[in-house]
Amino acid sequence: MKRLAVYCGSASPADPFYLELARQVGRALAARGIGLVYGGGRLGLMGAVADAALGAGGEVIGVIPEALTRAEVVHRGLTELHVVKTMHERKALFTDLADGFVTLPGGVGTQDELWEAVSWAQLGYHEKPVGLLNARGFYDHLIAFNAHMAEIGFVRPQHRGILIVEAELDALLDRMAAYQPHQTIFRMSRDEL
Repeated sequence: MKRLAVYCGSASPADPFYLELARQVGRALAARGIGLVYGGGRLGLMGAVADAALGAGGEVIGVIPEALTRAEVVHRGLTELHVVKTMHERKALFTDLADGFVTLPGGVGTQDELWEAVSWAQLGYHEKPVGLLNARGFYDHLIAFNAHMAEIGFVRPQHRGILIVEAELDALLDRMAAYQPHQTIFRMSRDEL
């Protein structure tokens, strides 16, 4: 894995654990020689993961919609910055630039990115690992709901392994590196999404 897209919140929760977690991820990726592809913002967990990776000598590529650059939330000190027109273009470029996806704690936008990566894997747009860092049990309920969807029959048996879940980053990255692609429903191209 040369680059990973990291999905995380642009908020800064009161509990300092979450910002420090993002910093740890940024430093760990740089230490492993893995470039960071992320949302291009300077605030919250997004800014923390980017700053930490940059501080550790890592490559950091931001992808941000034009509207957010006007709101002055863009990080101007990145290795590379791509400004796109829409959120959909942003997620498609994440997929093109990265060899996999890691989701940290975050809100609705983070969940949108996570589930789109999973959905696009099911549809055959990519065969890349989708990791979920369940630090401090943040995603326990989401993991249980995903299992519930599978039990009911809304997630095909061959797709149950798409979402790779670990509580510790090193274990997650190791499992992602060893990921064997799943059986897709069919193959979709970017133009079909």
